Amino acid sequence: MGFFKTVSSYIPRFVAFIILLAVAFGAVPAKDFVVTLDAGHGGHDYGAIGEKSNEKTITLAVVKQLGRLIESNLPDVKVVYTRDKDVFIPLKDRAAIANNAKSDLFISIHINSVDKRNRNRRSIEGCQVYTLGLHKTAENLAVAKRENAVMELEPDHTEKYAGFDPNSLESDIVFELSQYKRLDQSIEFADAVHGELVDVSGRVPKGVRQAGFWVLWATSMPSVLVELDFICNPKSEKYMASAKGQKEMVEALYNAFCAYFNTYGSQITGKQLPLATAIGKDKHSRNRAEEPVEDVSAEKPEAVDREHPGNGESVKGINEIPAGSDNPVYYVQILASSVALPAKSAELKALKDVEYYRDGGFYKYAIGPEKNLNDAIKRLSRVRKSFPEAFIIKMVNGKRVDFIKP
Repeated sequence: MGFFKTVSSYIPRFVAFIILLAVAFGAVPAKDFVVTLDAGHGGHDYGAIGEKSNEKTITLAVVKQLGRLIESNLPDVKVVYTRDKDVFIPLKDRAAIANNAKSDLFISIHINSVDKRNRNRRSIEGCQVYTLGLHKTAENLAVAKRENAVMELEPDHTEKYAGFDPNSLESDIVFELSQYKRLDQSIEFADAVHGELVDVSGRVPKGVRQAGFWVLWATSMPSVLVELDFICNPKSEKYMASAKGQKEMVEALYNAFCAYFNTYGSQITGKQLPLATAIGKDKHSRNRAEEPVEDVSAEKPEAVDREHPGNGESVKGINEIPAGSDNPVYYVQILASSVALPAKSAELKALKDVEYYRDGGFYKYAIGPEKNLNDAIKRLSRVRKSFPEAFIIKMVNGKRVDFIKP
């Protein structure tokens, strides 16, 4: 078994090498990397409405700027737009555009809002990035319903969407049965987008989430749906509608795309590619706090020595994720904290198999490991009953596998 495990760990690298070799000798034609950019809503569908602006206008401006930035800096990338002007494009057609273009990545840009009866409507803020999955929480369900409900603007939506009802909980079954084939890469990219929006554009982090968006389910490539911020918050609306705000958000999205392109571009195109370079980092040196820690206890954890305690050692009864082999393993990350939490901390909600790793000055807590992504997805489903914002991470030798930084 050990021999086969060792061999299997080299298969992806071997396949990538064979592809590059085949291209070099002309056996396989090289291709461009294709990214489809989807500006949410459009035409008679305004999306979320603010005091002075609306979702369809801001998302189109952001998508067009992002597309121009990619095209001007990355000649090996072909940009496809689901819309490049103020027109209504049905959800089904958006997915078809991406699929017909044989896209390698799908990025759908949206803006969030909450019901007018919500008492926090004018103060809620922050970015969320979604990948395909079940709604799991009432909040995720509300967002998915709002974005899916655009199909109801189409007169023949019942036939087009096989009777899918965006307001029905039973429709979750559609997404439960959907394959998770590309979920790993989608989650990686979603986490990169979330981090860049926090770092570069200063958005409040509200997490990487999974929900049943039809447009993500219907696309056949790694896909994410980005909620840039809440337009119902006047301060956030002003930022998103401003030239400065859009420039920073576009730079954040571009940097995340560069990381994805640096990691998977050569495998996809079949040719060696120069590494893409990030922009805006020196101008926006904000601290990143990827996942907000819910304050469920009035008791504050005591301060500890912030020096790394050493691989495998215990901090307040919780062990560090140990170094292993070169084979990747998967954990479910549940929260992050600027201070070490004791094993019996209320924040950990009595979970017993919690481990931690250090990243960016934070203690990040996770449970695992799982040897394959499917098992991690099953564990994620259970963990989200207590930690709705949990997500999957990949670890190699005790360190989180990150994209190749732009």
